[in-house]
Amino acid sequence: MSGDAAEGGSGSGGPSGRASLADLDLDKIIHERARLMILTYLASSDKAETGFTEIRDALGMSAGNLSVQLRTLEEAGYVQIEKRFVEHKPYTGIGLTVSGQKALADYLGELEVIVASLRSAEAVGGAIPEGATGAAGTAAGAAGDRSAGAAGTVEGRSAGERPAGSRASGDQAKRGR
Repeated sequence: MSGDAAEGGSGSGGPSGRASLADLDLDKIIHERARLMILTYLASSDKAETGFTEIRDALGMSAGNLSVQLRTLEEAGYVQIEKRFVEHKPYTGIGLTVSGQKALADYLGELEVIVASLRSAEAVGGAIPEGATGAAGTAAGAAGDRSAGAAGTVEGRSAGERPAGSRASGDQAKRGR
């Protein structure tokens, strides 16, 4: 892909005024799935503080995993954790900080650049998988191309068939495939 409309030009603000794909710097702390889920849950809450058990149950996470992920987010300054007693019971409240709100907004802005680039490529006949429509469909369609072998064909190949010129994995080579 060249540095034109699909990427918003070169530099940090091409002809369309948006950042190019080369300029993206996705926040690695937020990019991890569990932490993204936590921040999204907190940001979408109408409360300033959410209880640990509510987050754990809503996101289907183990207490240990949630605790580790929250510690990482707290060290980054994205969440504030306050432990106290409520009605003689321990309570851990988690709130999104201003820094966390800004970091999440910046992260989502960068994802929008990626989606816009895909939509631009699609508009000019780029390589968007067939059947991939909408924001979720584009990602699902791309993932579907990699996993379609289980359900049918990929790029005209039958399930399990490798493209011409590809090498077999170690197990496939041993089995003579």
